[in-house]
Amino acid sequence: MAASVPSLGGQKVPILLLKTKSSPTDAYEDLFSTPHQNLHFEPTFVPVLQHRFEEDGLQSLRRLLQENKINSGQDNTYGGLIFTSQRAVDAFAKVVAEGKGKEESWPQSLDVPIYSVGPATTRALKAIPQSPPLRIFGEHTGNGDALARYILEHYGEWYRGRAKKPPLLFLVGEQRRDIIPKNLMADTLPADTRIEVTETVVYGTGVMESFPKDLEKILSGIQDRPRKWVVVFSPTGCDSMLKGLGFTLDEQTTRAVRGPSQRTTYIATIGPTTRDYLINTFDFEPDVSAEKPSPEGIREAITNFQYG
Repeated sequence: MAASVPSLGGQKVPILLLKTKSSPTDAYEDLFSTPHQNLHFEPTFVPVLQHRFEEDGLQSLRRLLQENKINSGQDNTYGGLIFTSQRAVDAFAKVVAEGKGKEESWPQSLDVPIYSVGPATTRALKAIPQSPPLRIFGEHTGNGDALARYILEHYGEWYRGRAKKPPLLFLVGEQRRDIIPKNLMADTLPADTRIEVTETVVYGTGVMESFPKDLEKILSGIQDRPRKWVVVFSPTGCDSMLKGLGFTLDEQTTRAVRGPSQRTTYIATIGPTTRDYLINTFDFEPDVSAEKPSPEGIREAITNFQYG
């Protein structure tokens, strides 16, 4: 596979990260700005998604925290929280910050397990100033299916002795997969193992209007480079991404058809969800997919493609 990759001639390799740059620092920028095994990357962020908070969901969360209904006691409404996106963490952090300095401040103490799907979400949760710190678990799982399996065991142990486990609150966006609720509430599970999950929508997501033109402009500026990488983090905006790379989408099948231009751009996905979406929706298989949804996972996948 590596033999088909053009020689660089010492140039840096542009790597377009189709995401909003994290603040104050971004782990992808930090990692890809450092040379690795003779690969010198030049990271550029191309924001794809725009987010908005959903006030109904925020108000529901606000009320739960004000009334201290998320706790490990017998009087709780929820016994823990689930996060699978940084945007959901942002919404949670916003409501927590509102409670600081109030006469009846909230949350007083979140003595519950908080489940996080991966390192980026975990970093965002750890940045929320709480005393004592939030008790975060599941970072190592990396995807919803693995996190659900972990929760069944860990949450069951946390509330061992209770005939029925307290429900979990899952803060989500408008667009999400239902793997975690399905796995935790499956009818095939024993009644004393099953965990009820309530999904509360706290943010919405859409494609930024400027994304197609932003991508086109950046690609135009690096068209003479012998190789460039595009890293895709979400199914949202994949159609615009493919069109920007010179593909046409068949109106009947949505199949992506490559134009006659020479192949110089390679595609990496953050994980199997986005990879499978590209394959199933556009009949387009990305060049690599990270085994772990992290900067290191992406770099390892690209390095293996180059030198494997």
